[in-house]
Amino acid sequence: MAIERKNYDHLGPVVGPYSHAVKHNGTLYVSGITAFGSPAQGQSIEQQAEFIFSQLGKLAEVENTSLASLLKVTIFVTELEGIDGLRQVLFRHYGEHLPASSLVQVKSLFSPEVSIEIEAVFAI
Repeated sequence: MAIERKNYDHLGPVVGPYSHAVKHNGTLYVSGITAFGSPAQGQSIEQQAEFIFSQLGKLAEVENTSLASLLKVTIFVTELEGIDGLRQVLFRHYGEHLPASSLVQVKSLFSPEVSIEIEAVFAI
């Protein structure tokens, strides 16, 4: 099976040694998305998560699917304050289609104004 490395205009330019996503065998693996460079940068974890899910939703549309096709998400946060609000954001975007999920607290991400990064895996 072919491996397809993909970049999406709405996610901005890739500035490192990675692709926005890699598609293989009916699965789309999405690199970590943050609110960096958006109006949500530096805002609450909930506002950053909303922005990230809007980006994931656009990506899903480009791939002719939806957030209901999420298989797995990995969420990296720099603080646990605001987690209850984050959970509400997640339930709202997942609806009845709850993916497998991991939440990991990290010391920092690449910018102090970014407090959450989300990786995703979609069934395509």
